[in-house]
Amino acid sequence: MTGTVEASHRQLSGWGRTAPTRARVDRPVDAASIAGAFRTQTGGVIARGLGRSYGDAAQCSGGLTIEASGFSDIGKLDDSSGTIDVGGGVSLHDLMRHIIPSGWFVAVTPGTRYVSIGGAIAADVHGKNHHRDGSFANHVVELTLVTPTGTFTVSQDADPELFWATAGGMGLTGVVISATLRLIPIETSWIRVDSQRFARLDDLMSTMEDSDHRYRYSVAWLDCLGHRDGNHRSVLTRGDHAPSGAIPDRLRSRSREVPGDPRVRVPRSAPGRLVNRLSVRALNEAWFRSSSRSVGSLHPLSGFFHPLDGVGDWNLLYGPAGFVQYQFAVPATRGDVVAEAVGAIASSGIPSFLAVLKRFGPGTPGPLSFSQEGWTLALDFPLGPPGLPALLDDLDELVAHAGGRVYLAKDARLRPELLPVMYPRLPDFAAVRRRVDPVGVLASDLSRRLGIPG
Repeated sequence: MTGTVEASHRQLSGWGRTAPTRARVDRPVDAASIAGAFRTQTGGVIARGLGRSYGDAAQCSGGLTIEASGFSDIGKLDDSSGTIDVGGGVSLHDLMRHIIPSGWFVAVTPGTRYVSIGGAIAADVHGKNHHRDGSFANHVVELTLVTPTGTFTVSQDADPELFWATAGGMGLTGVVISATLRLIPIETSWIRVDSQRFARLDDLMSTMEDSDHRYRYSVAWLDCLGHRDGNHRSVLTRGDHAPSGAIPDRLRSRSREVPGDPRVRVPRSAPGRLVNRLSVRALNEAWFRSSSRSVGSLHPLSGFFHPLDGVGDWNLLYGPAGFVQYQFAVPATRGDVVAEAVGAIASSGIPSFLAVLKRFGPGTPGPLSFSQEGWTLALDFPLGPPGLPALLDDLDELVAHAGGRVYLAKDARLRPELLPVMYPRLPDFAAVRRRVDPVGVLASDLSRRLGIPG
């Protein structure tokens, strides 16, 4: 089948639901249709996967948004090389259901499996194993990219400048319609997990620095509201893929169980914002008390990697105003920034339902790739508290002055003047954009808001 199907005009927003805009939405099913759209569209064009970027990266107000779901083929798994060809619109959810029964898993998964392959590349997503395995793009053998000047198959060896500008480039170099991924072998779909509680943030961070290398996956949950003694409690969870010998008889029938669909769904008619200071404090207390120290406990993949995917439309819990997810990275030598940020959040009284700390290994060469060796902290804030804009502006300054950056896949409000401070290789990115998009067809609400050069 060729052409474009399901063309319409729709209002779109990111997962945070903060800045909806209206655009034409097309779902092409071949490269020629995308090329035709590039030639005829005058209001800007951007690709969109499953809409899980939190801000406005996959929106193009008054222009054209290309939904990638028409590129949904999953090719044959090559067991000898551990690679597979997939369409750019394939979700990690569907890919996992396809490969896990054969004893394979994606090398990197973010906190949700409802992300398209093209979106994972465009955001160069990372997971709980960046300190060991890097980001998603590190495991892309090659990709096929439709740009305003043609269709190219690129890799880390063939046109590395275009490859790495695309990895983390937020869709501004073209539309990823297919990719070859390198997978990792697994014996089971279970994770063998060690958990440990901490009363002090500095104890948590020193433990992560000293021993994360012993685990493939590591992530810490933080209570940013603080405790009576002023300390910040946390739970460190680390694990590895469980071998078949670790699975008890009662779980043998589920040894390669695939992730299911959401068990419950938040209704559109849910009452106004359920995430507030009182609810966050209660949830934090319950989570900390229930997370006792454990060694070698078995967790299913879906629960370990994607706990929120069990609740459909969980973003509606933040109410009609939506929420901001704020994630920053700072160099390994600037762990003090994490402590200062957590202290500022606690002092502000603004609740963060989600506060997740991880360690990054070496970053990728992409000029807009987010990861850099050091620390990364991700936070969710409901919109509404009057002090939130000032708090986030202060955190921006703190991060930028430390040589850090915020994650563009989650950004909804960064001040444009800080972009070149956080991403000093913007001129390199602009040079690649001019090569594949000399007249500036590709654009998004994010690129316009931040003035990303092209």
